[in-house]
Amino acid sequence: MLAAYSLRTRMALRPVEFQVLLALAADERHGYSIMQEAARLSGGEVRIEPGTLYRTLHRMLRVGWVAESGRRPRADVDDDRRRYYRLTPLGRRVAAAEAGRLARLVAAARTNRLLTRA
Repeated sequence: MLAAYSLRTRMALRPVEFQVLLALAADERHGYSIMQEAARLSGGEVRIEPGTLYRTLHRMLRVGWVAESGRRPRADVDDDRRRYYRLTPLGRRVAAAEAGRLARLVAAARTNRLLTRA
């Protein structure tokens, strides 16, 4: 994990990182389910390719934003090859900080009449 990580000084997340964190915010998921949830949450606008997803998950595991889950579904509905992922407390804080940053940008866009309230 990166010891010097700071929520105040970090740069914006990569869009795929935020999409993965968002997909894991409500529940633990395996890779394909993360891709499906990202697509669902974006109304079909986001499609994460498998290679991109697993590179992103590897990076997020390394910095401590996600962890492999020890919990598994019942054997009759599971596949032993699946790996399940969950947000860590740090990952949840990172996702919340990014959501706040994006909300401030949307507010600024409304103030500058780029968006209307709809």
